[in-house]
Amino acid sequence: MAIVSFQLNAKLYVRDPQSTQLGQNIIQTSIKMIEKRGFDEFTFKKLGLEIGSPEASIYRYFESKHRLLLYLIDWYWTWLEYRIDFSNNNIKDPITRLSNAIRLLVEPKAFDPNISFVDEARLHRIVNSEFEKTYLTRNVDADNKEGLFLPYNALCNKIASIIKEVNPKYPYPRALISTILLSANHQLYYSDHLPSLTEIKSDSKKKHTDLASFLESLVFNTVNVKIK
Repeated sequence: MAIVSFQLNAKLYVRDPQSTQLGQNIIQTSIKMIEKRGFDEFTFKKLGLEIGSPEASIYRYFESKHRLLLYLIDWYWTWLEYRIDFSNNNIKDPITRLSNAIRLLVEPKAFDPNISFVDEARLHRIVNSEFEKTYLTRNVDADNKEGLFLPYNALCNKIASIIKEVNPKYPYPRALISTILLSANHQLYYSDHLPSLTEIKSDSKKKHTDLASFLESLVFNTVNVKIK
């Protein structure tokens, strides 16, 4: 069983997948399949065949593959907020905390043995390529009313609050950080698949540090603060 777990919105699932071995297997295997084949090619029937369980058993956990994707993305944002909180614990300087948060957004993700059924590196790649499919839908307003985007909102608001500490007079902290979060996803995706749209090189050893530096320059120049 996982040492670390996160309580996500119960409206995301029929039964909490973290609570059983089958549910954890559904999460673990769906991450591998979506990262490898893409969300559009992913189906519960294929997932059932992969895990050796009837398709109907998956519907006992998730009502649709869209809700499963929402669950995975929400899990990632919750985990990332946890990482940022841990990194910034006992750091008083808001500029340092803001810089830490930005770098954690883009740093290479590694498997965390404390959460055995989630491969964070694969999940990060899913976020880069599939995140916008969670809200660019006809049901976005209804999903938002149900609180299905709260982890993303919470992460944006947390980093925006640090921006307000850095420069209380800056009027657009949430707009800035939501732009930065999407830009981080887009630049990593462009680097791997559409390299003519970015200077961030996919094969560079400095890929993630270059992207962090780019995003830091955007944020700190926008809020008129020099990086220490």
